[in-house]
Formats: sequence, structure tokens, C-alpha cells
Amino acid sequence: MLGWIRTLHERGVLGMNERNTEYIMRLNPRRLYPLVDDKLRTKELAIAAGIAVPQLYGVIRTEHDIGSLAELVSNTQDFAIKPAHGSGGDGIMVVAGRSPRTPDIYRLVDGTLVTDSAIGFHLSNILAGQFSLGGHRDVALLEYCIKVDPIFAEHCFQGVPDIRVIVVRGYPIMAMIRLPTRRSRGKANLHQGAVGAGMDIATGVTTWGVIGNDKVVEHPDTGAPIAGLAIPRWDYLLTLAARGYELTGLGYIGVDIVLDRQFGPLILELNARPGLNIQICNRAGLRHRAERAMALPEEPDIAARVARSRELFAAAAMPAAA
Repeated sequence: MLGWIRTLHERGVLGMNERNTEYIMRLNPRRLYPLVDDKLRTKELAIAAGIAVPQLYGVIRTEHDIGSLAELVSNTQDFAIKPAHGSGGDGIMVVAGRSPRTPDIYRLVDGTLVTDSAIGFHLSNILAGQFSLGGHRDVALLEYCIKVDPIFAEHCFQGVPDIRVIVVRGYPIMAMIRLPTRRSRGKANLHQGAVGAGMDIATGVTTWGVIGNDKVVEHPDTGAPIAGLAIPRWDYLLTLAARGYELTGLGYIGVDIVLDRQFGPLILELNARPGLNIQICNRAGLRHRAERAMALPEEPDIAARVARSRELFAAAAMPAAA
């Protein structure tokens, strides 16, 4: 057992305790956590900085506000409902359309039909804190519903893939893409059965995939190969991720980005405590990359940081963890 632990350490696999003490506690002042734990505040910061995010249609803050749902989304057929303080995708409801004959019937992204009263009940649960960190009262965001970029037509089931980039002191060091499956019910959530695919930081091309701890070479629902998928506008996407450093002041963050067919890369959310499964997806450890990023000089030029990251953390330049 000790030998296996020593082997993982030598290969640069970062454990939770080391992540917390060496990076999160050192680089993420707790006073800045609200900037990312509150999705509404994150969105407002990004908009003020000119960073692309999904459009906000409205905010439900009280039980009385629930009655204004129809008015807030009157100009769109589809929208997403999110708790401002949710995590792991809990509490997110995606409405894909409405019944043409019965306006108070909504169709969810998985095809389920729900009434406006059912949506109102879900909003009440969000306000009560059912999905929030710590169970505290929350608010609900009504947002633009992401339209899947055609490049993912064969690589996801129903939902929208997202790309997680780990950024240390403004340098993107590792990335993965999460591909929804039937098992994950269309959600890009690794714990619910989505495919996690490692990515080459230099090129934005997927390398290999996993479901849980098991390696997969094809998407379980579509049969599309996991490796070799090239993400368009990769340099711009990495630039968005790197800007998360200036946006929040947090030195160790996970930046989640989606590709919309109309608007291109959009920042979905930021995470001050990003999980470690990205190492399994990449078959590579975070520690060696994080150590390199910590040794790099402070660099105000975002483009220079991105270029340096693509050079240092290319798949060919880093040893595999397994």
C-alpha cells in the first residue's frame, strides 16, 4: 500500500489534502470565495469585465417572484434554471420548449413534460436552499439555454458538454471535457456517469476517456471515438480560462466553459475547489504541472501566459501518471 502511494506521488498525482494545503489555502483567500460560490455574482463580474457568459433573463429571489416566471421568459422557448449557490449540477432544470397548444406545459431537455406549477415547486425548493452549499436560502437564475455546437453531434447524449480547465496563478495547466450520456441523463457530470476525456493543452485535442475509473474508447450511446476530437477556437478558450485569475484574484481555480453554436465559448462557472478526477481523465498528475506554474514569474500578459502553458503542459512534454 505504501509503495503504491509512493508511486502515485512520484508520478505527480495530487491528493485532496495536498491540493487543499499547498494550493487552495495558499492561493485562494477565503474572502474571495463568494465571487465564485455565488453564480449570480460571478456572472455580474464577468459581464462587467466583458467576458462572454450565458445571457441572464432574470432572477427569482422570493416566492412572489415565481409568479413572474412566464413574463421573464416570454421571449424565448427554452431556458435554464439554476440555483445561484448550487454545486455539481444539482438543482439545474433545462427547459427545451413549450407545448404549442398548452402554454403552461413545458418540455424538459430529456423529453419530460412538466406543468408551470411543477416548475414553480422546483423554484421554491431552490429558494429554500435544497440545492445550495450548506443548505442556506438561495436565489434562482433564469438563463439562456446553451445550444450544442455541431462539433459535438456524435459525442453527447441530449445535454451540453463542458470543458474544465485548471488554472494556477493565471496559467492553464490541465483540461478535460465532460460528455453527457444516457446514464448521466444528459448532464455533464462525471459522478453521474458522463464521459470524462483528457485534453492536450497544446492542441485542444482529446486524448482518451473514462467513465468513473474505467477507460472507454467510444461514447457509450453514440459509438463516436473519444480520442481525436479537436475543440475549435482553443486558444481563445484557454484565454477565457486564464482571465479567471484577474476576474477573481483566486490563484487555483477550475473554469468551466461551454461551446455554443451561435456565441462560441462561454464561461459557465468558476470553482475555487475543483475536483481531482481531471487527473484520471488525463492519466496524468496535477502536482508536477502545478509546481511548474508556481515557479513561473508573475505575468500580466494573458496571451503570454497561455502561450507558455501550451509549451510547458503539452501532452508530449509531460509524463503520464499511469
